[in-house]
Amino acid sequence: MEVSYKCSLHRCPLGPLLLSMGRVEVKTFMPPLEHRTGLQVNWQESGEALFHEACWRKVVSGTSNSMHDVPLSNVEREMIKEAYNTAEYHNADEKVKVEAKRIADMLKSAKHAIAFTGAGISTSAGIGDFRGKSGKWTEMDRTKTYGASRTTNKKRFSYEELRPTYTHEALHKLIQLGLVKHIISQNCDGLHRLSGIPAAQLSELHGNTFHEKCDTCNAVIEHPQSVRTYSVGGSVKQCPTCRLTHYTGRKCRQRGCPGSLQNTIINFGDNLEEHVLQTAISNAEKTDLVLCLGTTLRVSPANSLVTMGKFSQLVICNRQETPMDHVCEAGVGQPGGSGHGSRVYGDCDRLMAEVMKYILSEEDFRNWEGARDQRLAEYAKLRQI
Repeated sequence: MEVSYKCSLHRCPLGPLLLSMGRVEVKTFMPPLEHRTGLQVNWQESGEALFHEACWRKVVSGTSNSMHDVPLSNVEREMIKEAYNTAEYHNADEKVKVEAKRIADMLKSAKHAIAFTGAGISTSAGIGDFRGKSGKWTEMDRTKTYGASRTTNKKRFSYEELRPTYTHEALHKLIQLGLVKHIISQNCDGLHRLSGIPAAQLSELHGNTFHEKCDTCNAVIEHPQSVRTYSVGGSVKQCPTCRLTHYTGRKCRQRGCPGSLQNTIINFGDNLEEHVLQTAISNAEKTDLVLCLGTTLRVSPANSLVTMGKFSQLVICNRQETPMDHVCEAGVGQPGGSGHGSRVYGDCDRLMAEVMKYILSEEDFRNWEGARDQRLAEYAKLRQI
């Protein structure tokens, strides 16, 4: 029996909200108790709410129309406007399946497909995102404006315990099959490398928490444990751009090299590593299909990479709206819709599970999914300290 929920709109006319339906998940600030009388939405104490798509549209339209059939107080209008900024959308199952078939066909016909990934592909591994309704930057902004929340759901994790998600593994399989040529990632969690993506086919724009590099010979060392929090001790050399230190306290292992080792994390203010960026640009310029997975495409200069292909199709899967959504309709450099891409709202794992059904034969798909436990055992060996 399919799981169902109750829509958060008090006067919802649509009945139970099934997970197979399209839905909208939001989060806002919670006002003091004395200002909660007459609210039209059944907000959780955390500020979260769940709606049918139609009910959410009705609530949003009520913020600008005082005569609307959802009579909102001034306080609730402000709550909804705040929730709208980070609303997370999920397409109905049928829509996801239709788009998955189209995406699989695009992959099969593409000559140089690439993937561009963000924090959203790692949330199912246990990492919080940044700009989601409960993301790190979202909560910081909300606290500055409305004060600290009464509830908190901060996720605590160690990088060593994280394992590749379904999306990570699907991308690795697509790389193996030659259907995806290169992955450009904004993530520093090391999960692409752990999944088996060759270093030559991966551009980690913001670094890798398991990597150290020498400040003299540029040698890169990959560790089974995170190196970004190692104690340095003694005099700490501050980075002139981010005002933090990248040094880990280790010395280079290359014979005859006197260099010191640094983590590879790109902090706010840091420039991207030139060789990493140039490899990403090289692949982005010759691509004819870009899979954007789990990213809001709001971080520059990384987001400019997805439209560098002269005549490319753009696929975006993310829970939130992005500034590149309109490009999916016509394709890069192809006015009139001849390069029509795909826009899917929802979880990347959900989409990629459907895509892989159209990429692999039924038997190969069953065998690949069935080998997940074996792959997990291999990941655990690579993360042993």
